[in-house]
Amino acid sequence: MPTAFITGANRGLGLEFVRQYAAEGWRVIATCRDPQRAQDLAALNVDMHALDVTDYAAVAALGKKLEAESIDVLIANAGVLLDDPDAPGKIDPNPWLESFTVNTMAPLACAGAFARQVARSGGKKMIAIGSIVGSIAAAAQGGWYPYRASKAALNACWRAFSLDHPELIAAVLHPGRMRTGMTKYDTKAWNSLVAPELRAAELRAQIARLTQADSGGFFNYAGKPLPW
Repeated sequence: MPTAFITGANRGLGLEFVRQYAAEGWRVIATCRDPQRAQDLAALNVDMHALDVTDYAAVAALGKKLEAESIDVLIANAGVLLDDPDAPGKIDPNPWLESFTVNTMAPLACAGAFARQVARSGGKKMIAIGSIVGSIAAAAQGGWYPYRASKAALNACWRAFSLDHPELIAAVLHPGRMRTGMTKYDTKAWNSLVAPELRAAELRAQIARLTQADSGGFFNYAGKPLPW
């Protein structure tokens, strides 16, 4: 039985990853900050662990607790979408610090804590959920400085991690915009956005297709290579 490890698993895309992998017979290890409030996740009857991904000591401790596991697919899914609307005229450090803490450093901490468990598996896949706005070459509009900077930094870190761990298949995937808590602010576009159920299925198909040749790459939900 293959095993998937998913962070930010209590809602949105993370919850759909859990639901779909579990439905296909995978063993799923799911983490969220507060399992007591994650009723939808608890109903799936998977292996749940409380984890604040910004508590890097806790991430390392969970890695030690699960040291004996073999994890075929790790998905660093937890993330935040924060803006600094007055930047660059006036910089508020708070959204910047939180964006880098959650979107950049937390996935890397998870990768470090679980690299051995992924390496001993049959799948060997280490996935970070990124964003096209983290691509410098593809930028077509401005704004969202903390979010795009933290996702660009995630790209750089995941690429470096793939070079340091050639035994793994480490890739960044861009899921596109979906109807989740992150996009509720955009009421005009809401009805036209993709359901997370569909996008999770598309991303899972791409994860299944990844090979060693794809390690260190950046792809969208349809498998198209994206520019850094």
